[in-house]
Amino acid sequence: MNKSILVIDDDVKLGDLIKEYLEKYSYKVKHIENPVTALFNLKTNTYDLIILDVMMPDMDGFETLKEIRKNHQIPVVMLTARGETTDKIVGLELGADDYLSKPFEPRELLARIQAIFRRVEGKIIASEEIRFKDIIINTANRSVKLNNKPVEFTTTEFDLLLLFAKNNSKVLSREYLMQKSKGMSWQYNDRSIDVMVSRLRTKLKDKNGHLIKTVQSIGYIFHGDFQEN
Repeated sequence: MNKSILVIDDDVKLGDLIKEYLEKYSYKVKHIENPVTALFNLKTNTYDLIILDVMMPDMDGFETLKEIRKNHQIPVVMLTARGETTDKIVGLELGADDYLSKPFEPRELLARIQAIFRRVEGKIIASEEIRFKDIIINTANRSVKLNNKPVEFTTTEFDLLLLFAKNNSKVLSREYLMQKSKGMSWQYNDRSIDVMVSRLRTKLKDKNGHLIKTVQSIGYIFHGDFQEN
């Protein structure tokens, strides 16, 4: 079945360009210019990915993303005209999976989309569950339970948690985490990986950093109390 993509961007020309380009690669694409209309559309329609512009009238991309994340964990790629690090950090903090600065080549957007879909579909290992004392990670349906209660994770959050879990008790450098979790879309000098770790700590109720510990000037180490399935 062809993947469906929702483009939310008040730039009619750009939105139509994205739609036309992605449809050449067999994606089903719907372009909605108004974010309020798009949010209403999401109540009755399902999509595999959302492309969301930051700079829009009435409701900007950040506010729109907040509303999307209240009910959906759909992968979101944000488009930022300014390309500022602040915009990228805010977007990641709110739950974006990737970001792309305008102007951009359509083929770069396509590459980002394909990379996200590969991560979503290809992260199944031999054992369907990785179990720790308080955390169960199901790699088949990409779900997480904390103290037997489901916790919602975005695509990127889940990928990072799984990376930590598969490298339990190993020190992982920021460079390694960036490379393995997002490839070339991370920028070396920004705070993206720290933001993602902060989001994981919040969702795992690890505010004191006992589960995911910071290793000064290097990166992080995940200390899970492993249990056999």
